[in-house]
Amino acid sequence: MEQSSTSPLKHFVQAKKTITAIFEQLLSYATEGAEFVEATFKNPELENIVTEDKLSEIQAYKTKLAVIGEMLSRRHMKVAFFGRTSSGKSTVINSMLWDKVLPSGIGHTTNCFLSVEGTDGDKAYLLTEGSEEEKSVKTVNQLAHALHMDKDLKAGCLVHVFWPKAKCALLRDDLVLVDSPGTDVTTELDTWIDKFCLDADVFVLVANSESTLMNTEKHFFHKVNERLSKPNIFILNNRWDASASELEYMEDVRKQHTERCQSFLVDELKVVDRSEAQNRIFFVSAKEVLNVRMHKAQGMPEAGGALAEGFKTRLQEFQKFEQLFEECISQSAVKTKFEQHTVRAKQIINTVKNTMDSINVAAADKRVHALEEREDQIDKLEFVQNQLALLTEDIKKRIKDVTEEVASKVSSAMTDEICRLSVLVDEFTSDFHPASEVLKVYKNELNIHIEEGMGRNLADRCNNAVNASMQQAQEEMLANLKPLLPSGVQYNLHTLIPCRKFDLSYDLNCERLCSDFQEDVEFHFSLGWTSLVNRLLVPDNTRKVLLGFAEPVFQIPCSLPTTPSSTNIPVFTRETISQQEFVMSTVTTLASLTSRTSMSVLVVGGVIWKTLGWKLIALSLSTYGALYLYEKLSWTTKAKERTFKQQFVNYATNKLQMIVSFTSANCSHQVQQEMAATFTRLCQQVGITEKNLEHSIARLSAEIDQLEKIQSNSKLQRNKAVHLEKELDDFARHFLHWNT
Repeated sequence: MEQSSTSPLKHFVQAKKTITAIFEQLLSYATEGAEFVEATFKNPELENIVTEDKLSEIQAYKTKLAVIGEMLSRRHMKVAFFGRTSSGKSTVINSMLWDKVLPSGIGHTTNCFLSVEGTDGDKAYLLTEGSEEEKSVKTVNQLAHALHMDKDLKAGCLVHVFWPKAKCALLRDDLVLVDSPGTDVTTELDTWIDKFCLDADVFVLVANSESTLMNTEKHFFHKVNERLSKPNIFILNNRWDASASELEYMEDVRKQHTERCQSFLVDELKVVDRSEAQNRIFFVSAKEVLNVRMHKAQGMPEAGGALAEGFKTRLQEFQKFEQLFEECISQSAVKTKFEQHTVRAKQIINTVKNTMDSINVAAADKRVHALEEREDQIDKLEFVQNQLALLTEDIKKRIKDVTEEVASKVSSAMTDEICRLSVLVDEFTSDFHPASEVLKVYKNELNIHIEEGMGRNLADRCNNAVNASMQQAQEEMLANLKPLLPSGVQYNLHTLIPCRKFDLSYDLNCERLCSDFQEDVEFHFSLGWTSLVNRLLVPDNTRKVLLGFAEPVFQIPCSLPTTPSSTNIPVFTRETISQQEFVMSTVTTLASLTSRTSMSVLVVGGVIWKTLGWKLIALSLSTYGALYLYEKLSWTTKAKERTFKQQFVNYATNKLQMIVSFTSANCSHQVQQEMAATFTRLCQQVGITEKNLEHSIARLSAEIDQLEKIQSNSKLQRNKAVHLEKELDDFARHFLHWNT
């Protein structure tokens, strides 16, 4: 009867489909896992997560799984038919296929191995060994003719016969049937076994029931049993229809054949026990079955009376053989074709799973370490930032104190130096002459002398103290900021503080400061009108104005001298201008009064002449003249120089007093700039520490993210491995441990 959809062969088909799908998933999983492991291994920031050996191992698994998957796609059930020449092997195969596929009968002895398998096409064809040419075959006679005409076919070669699956249901379930030449026609049994039998799932020994088992048949299967562990062997005693003519001896003959076959299977080959042996020995007539099935396939009735007696029994036994054969080959093929691959797949999955576990553990350890390190770096950064903010306020206050101290010291020292300016001026020696050109040179040299002398004196009095204060303040800066500096900088702190001694620049600029100085080296009698006015009537602040009125040679200065070190040049205020206007008005009134009373003076002089007498007046005039003469004669160049220096001291003293506060502020500003520059350099180094910490935190954050992804991917890969492992367990339970 036709192959049903519930055929045990479907078990192999379903198993093959299932295991192929599992291995496709396995290959995809191994490829994905290999890419993941390779990316992890090659990441320079993820050292010691994956070893090179693990990477090589999983890449090798990927290659191995691809090979296994390719092998599984070509796996099929294979049954090999052996027996003596003309024992009916080809007829048995045709009966199972319900069609005359292979040539059989008189004159059609098989002289090579014929492998019959299904093709999805609608045309039959054959392929000879060593050739890719598809030779079309429409009928069994064409096949026999093709085999007979091919002179290159030798005994022991393999010919693939591809028959449309639509014509033979048995071929639809990945079953390959191999017909063989008679075992009595060759001595190359070992070659046959190695070439055609090692991958066979079932062997069918087709014996002639009209004779007993021959040694050639036994010898072949002994060799098969040596190569394979307990091969599945069925024995078909063919042509059993011949026993119908001798019914009285049929049971005895059957019993004898059965005992001999059981002894061969159980005692000699030891492939089954006696209880199993009963289901491995059958008495059939393949020719009868083939004829009946072909008639049925053509819609014709069974031959009826043309069949020998007992046909139904023989047909049922043949069908029983087919049923047990299908169950046996299905279970055997699943076990032999897939069990070892299933075990190997489990081993691979277990190894990959362990690899993913090790990656997960290593990544977790590294992540914990990175988290701790990042927290430490964050704490350090916060400490540096907070500490720097506190120290900045303290250091600013310290710099302010130092600058105020410097301003006080410079102001005090400069005031003292101004008080002893006359000593410094007296120390100046140079050629003096009242000529304007000489005086100009003399004043320039005197300005230089005063500026250098005062600068030198101020430096001697202030520089050491200023340097000591600055050094102490800078050392305090370093002591406070040292914990915040980069470790490499802490050992090179001398590079952050200048090695040179700090010198204040006083920059008095006496030449410009005294540029408006107007000397008066003309002779002035001490009892003269101008002198008396200066002493008795004119205040000191307006004496020079009065002198300018009395002596037209001199000009009244319009503005005070300036110093180039400051932009805040002192100028006259509105009150000063008003006072000068008042003085000028007074002097003008006095001069006018003098002009109007000049005649009155003469009258008064006459009255005095009469009152005192001429002798007293003459004596007074003589004394007055003598004093005038003495002063006139003593008005030498030296006297002029002394007068010049005294005038210059008085003038310079006023000017220098005006810039005391500015000079002290300028010096304190220099100190402030120097200390601020040092603090800035230190802050820059602290900034490097902050940047290093920020970069470290960013790097650790990125590393933690990567490690979290590694952990997530490794867990995902492990879960996939568990899922595939479960599918393999389900496959083993449903197919490898399947019972009929």
